[in-house]
Amino acid sequence: MRYGICHLSIVPMRSEPSDRSELVNQILYGEHFKVVEHRKKWSRIKLTHDKYEGWVDNKQYLEITEDEYAFAKAQPQRLTTDPVQCITTKENEIQTIVLGSSLAHNKLLNSEYEGTFTEGKKTKEALIKTSLLYLKSPYLWGGRTSFGIDCSGFTQMVYRLNGYHLKRDASQQATQGEALSFIEESEPGDLAFFDNAEGVITHVGIIMEDHYIIHAHGEVRIDRLDHSGIYNINTRMHTHKLRVIKKII
Repeated sequence: MRYGICHLSIVPMRSEPSDRSELVNQILYGEHFKVVEHRKKWSRIKLTHDKYEGWVDNKQYLEITEDEYAFAKAQPQRLTTDPVQCITTKENEIQTIVLGSSLAHNKLLNSEYEGTFTEGKKTKEALIKTSLLYLKSPYLWGGRTSFGIDCSGFTQMVYRLNGYHLKRDASQQATQGEALSFIEESEPGDLAFFDNAEGVITHVGIIMEDHYIIHAHGEVRIDRLDHSGIYNINTRMHTHKLRVIKKII
């Protein structure tokens, strides 16, 4: 078994071993993983924090030993909280990293960081404050950063920055937590899931106070939430059909 760690700011994870293949996820600086299949130019990897799999270019990660992987896995989560920050590499070069990058493994990457970070679990109230850090971020299928993010990447990162684990895709996240019967039972920070005409869950957002929701749709934006679904306050139309509300914490 091979192991790796991301030493670059944002690395694309693709559905197939090709630069032209669909972007399904992104790996952020400091995240580590198992290499489940290694080829000459590409590797299929499984991320440690959410078990998500995809293909990455072999030039865009560093291989580590099994002992180094075990060390990285044992470290408590420590994530950056600034939208953009810098690290100093062992070559004394300045490198930018983004919100939610992992700092727990700087010993493996021989880098130094002097910005702000978070570690441990926060209160449920902190979820909304964190979600606003991504407000106006453009929508990007497979994205996980304020420079481009999708709906489930947004919810996953908000929860991750507060010390809680969510799976990667909306349909996977919908299997977590406790289902609520009515919107009135929900609290700020709970998740609302939405399905398409075939009944497949395709969208997720974070419930706010007073029947508002923050979600990634074109951009990370705030809209109204009612029993039918999401009501876009600009177009004055419903855009997503409500399926279920989940209490995760």
